Amino acid sequence: MIDLLLYTRRECHLCDAMKSAVEDEAKGFAVKTTIVDVDSRSDLAEEFGLDVPVLFVSGKKFAKHRLEPGRLREKLRRERAGAKDLARESR
Repeated sequence: MIDLLLYTRRECHLCDAMKSAVEDEAKGFAVKTTIVDVDSRSDLAEEFGLDVPVLFVSGKKFAKHRLEPGRLREKLRRERAGAKDLARESR
């Protein structure tokens, strides 16, 4: 399972576009997507300010503001391949 964490806020057109892009690009992959509204916590609102959306993949910042078509899908392929390699090595 690949963890996706998307920081957003309400009434943000870039956030809505990123959510849709993540949904489309993650189809067919075993992902767990968590969406966090930065305005739900004052520390997050302060940390991110107007700098949303921000997408993290497996705990690492991957994209901010916009997601280029195909970029997340390629990252998820690499993550999936890396997980398979690790599973083979641990046998």
